[in-house]
Amino acid sequence: MKQITTTKKNHKALSKTEQKEIWQKASQQRLTVGLDLGDDQSRYHILDEVAETVSTGQLPTTKTGLRSLFEKMPPSRVALEVGTHSPWVSRLLTEVGHEAIVANTHKVRLITHSMKKNDRIDAEKLARLARVDPKLLSPIRHRGEVAQADLAVIRGRAALVEARTGLINTARGLVKAFGERLKSCDADQVGEGLQEGLSEAARRAVQPLLRSVEAVSEQMRVYDGEIEEIAKRYPEVELLRQVYGVGQLIGLTFVLTIEDPSRFEHSRDVGPFLGLTPKQGESGDRQPELGITKAGDRLLRSLLVQGAHCLLRKGAPESDLRMWGMEKIEKGGKNAKRRAIVGVARKLAVLLHRLWVTGEVYDPLYNQKQKPKGKQAGQAA
Repeated sequence: MKQITTTKKNHKALSKTEQKEIWQKASQQRLTVGLDLGDDQSRYHILDEVAETVSTGQLPTTKTGLRSLFEKMPPSRVALEVGTHSPWVSRLLTEVGHEAIVANTHKVRLITHSMKKNDRIDAEKLARLARVDPKLLSPIRHRGEVAQADLAVIRGRAALVEARTGLINTARGLVKAFGERLKSCDADQVGEGLQEGLSEAARRAVQPLLRSVEAVSEQMRVYDGEIEEIAKRYPEVELLRQVYGVGQLIGLTFVLTIEDPSRFEHSRDVGPFLGLTPKQGESGDRQPELGITKAGDRLLRSLLVQGAHCLLRKGAPESDLRMWGMEKIEKGGKNAKRRAIVGVARKLAVLLHRLWVTGEVYDPLYNQKQKPKGKQAGQAA
C-alpha cells in the first residue's frame, strides 16, 4: 500500500514528524472520509471537524489495503459510492468501527454532472457532503452478506436466461435469412432437434447455437435446484405465493431484495423504491406524462412486470388486481396496456409487502366483497 500522503494548502509533502503530529491531533476528533472506490485502487480524502483536509491518498481496493488505513483511524464517518465493491467495503468499515454511508451518486448531480471530475475530486466531494448532511448523498442500505450470496444465485440464473434468449433469437434470425423458420416452442425445448427439416446451409449456421442453448438450459436447471433449496430457508416466500402469478422465483427475489420489510413505513413506499412510479416534471401548468423512474433493483422490477403479465393474461382467475388492470386497459388511450401492466406490477409489489408484514391469508376479491351489495348489483346490471 502507498504511504498516507498528508497535505497542507500548499500541497507540499510533510515530514514524518509533522504527519505524526497531525494524526495525533486528528485522532481526538470526529473525522469524515470520502472514499472513491476503483476496481484496483481507491482514492480517499479525510477532513477534520472544521472541514480542513487531514490527509489524501490512494490504497488498493482489497480487504488488506482498506484495513491498513481504517483500522488505525478513530471511529469516523466514511462516505463511498454505491457500486460493485460497496457491499463488502461498507461491511468491512462497519466491522472496524466506522459509520459507513453508501451514496447513491445517480441522485447527486454535484458528482455525476460535474464539469471537473476525477477520483481525487470525487473523494473530496463525498467527504464534504457527508460532513454537512449525509442525506445529501441519498444514502442506500446494502443487504446482509447471506442475502447477498443467495440473491447472487438468482442473478446468475437471470444472466443465463438473458444469454439463452439472445442465442435463440440469433438462431431464428439466421434461419429466416435462408427463407426458412425454426419451429415454435418454449425456450426450454429449444435444442439440436429443432434443426430437423432445415437446409444444409441453415443447419451449419445454427447447430452450434442450438447446442449452446441446450447447455445453457442444463445450467439453468442446476440454478433452479439451488433456488429451491434456498427458498426453504425463507418461509415468508410461501405467504407471497398465495398471489396468482407469484411463483417461487418472484417471491424469493422479493424477499431477498427487500430483506427487511420494516424498512418501509408504508407498503405503498415499495413502488417508488423499485422504480415503478412515474417521473415528475411539473412546471407551472405543465404536467407532462413521463415514464417510470426505473430506480432500484432492475431484476425484481422485471420479475414483477412478468407477474403482472400473468395476472392480466386470458384465463387468469379473477382478483381485485386483475379487475383494476383490465379496467385501465379497457379505457383505452395511448399505451393503455403498457401503463396497466406497470400499474399492476406496482400494486403487486405493495400487496406482497403487505402480506409479508401482516402474515394474512390472501383474499383475491377482498375489495369487491367490501362494496355495498346495492352497488355491486348496479355494476352487474
